[in-house]
Amino acid sequence: MNPRPTRRDALDNRERILNVAREAIAVSSSASLTAIAKEAGVGIGTLYRHFPTRDALILELYRHDIQHLIDRAPDLLADHPPLVALRLWLDEVAHYGRLKYGVAEVIHAATDGGADDKYFAPFVAAIDVLLKAGAADGSLKPGLDPEDVLLQLSVLWRLDPARGGEARAVRILGLIVDGLRAGS
Repeated sequence: MNPRPTRRDALDNRERILNVAREAIAVSSSASLTAIAKEAGVGIGTLYRHFPTRDALILELYRHDIQHLIDRAPDLLADHPPLVALRLWLDEVAHYGRLKYGVAEVIHAATDGGADDKYFAPFVAAIDVLLKAGAADGSLKPGLDPEDVLLQLSVLWRLDPARGGEARAVRILGLIVDGLRAGS
């Protein structure tokens, strides 16, 4: 017996819920599920069918967004010089950091503090691709450790968006990129 395929409207509802939740949680980590459902144009029962708990919704946002970041690195390199691709990618990471602010404890608990995170190695590999491309064209220092860069980026999850976090992220990313540049 084949499992019944998911209906198109159910997939659309799920995607709308995720998009609304992403923005709502970026504004306030305590955004209510009822408000998210209402903004997405679905009933609370529909939200719960897709995401039985708040943590399930947060973890799905994490999986979706982190995979997007992993996939973006080679796409950006295909369209931009390595230094520009790195900066654009880091800007997207900073935007993602707004989501993670306030809900990081849920993600860390679900991934055993990152130890069981299946996205860790691919995320580090995405950083490595960007760093190696920059080293190859001479715009970045050779031999940079992608895990060191990830540790630098971890400050982004601690920036409170309500207290100037976005502007601070731009300044911090500038400092990080300046430190990675060849000749710095």
